[in-house]
Amino acid sequence: MGSLFFFVFSFLLTQSSSFLRVVESSKKSISNPQITVLGMVYCDFCSNNSFSRHSYFLPGVDVRIDCMFKAISPRTTEQISFSVNRTTNKYGIYKLEVPSVDGVQCARDKAVGSSCRAILLSTPSSSLCNIPSFRATSDQISIKSKQTNSCFYSLGALSYRPSRRNTSLCGNK
Repeated sequence: MGSLFFFVFSFLLTQSSSFLRVVESSKKSISNPQITVLGMVYCDFCSNNSFSRHSYFLPGVDVRIDCMFKAISPRTTEQISFSVNRTTNKYGIYKLEVPSVDGVQCARDKAVGSSCRAILLSTPSSSLCNIPSFRATSDQISIKSKQTNSCFYSLGALSYRPSRRNTSLCGNK
């Protein structure tokens, strides 16, 4: 269920920018895809390792994104690696736009060899949730859009939990 939630959430988030990309791509043809990496950070309020009705998204959290893309050309195979820091927005989402790179293809499976991951860097300043729960992503979903020549990497959610479980809201589990 968690993967389905993140897939649907990522799809809806990317659709808002897809319309603009359709207009741009109709003006000029781009042979290499625009790559977008995104993910979210939330408070696992009941400390049950999932997003529940008491959970909420965390703004202002610093996240490091590490990516490695394999560029494939007729003569050589090159690897492009980079790390960047991003801060979650008011909806708890971090996002990275990667410009098109010659020879980089969208990864639909592990055979392509391209991947990204995210790691928590800071603790939320104004939140009861300040204990890291999921510190690093371990999975990703890649989606390729042929209409907009775009590729989206949706990373697994990162989370914090409170230092004590609220038994009146969450039960004694």
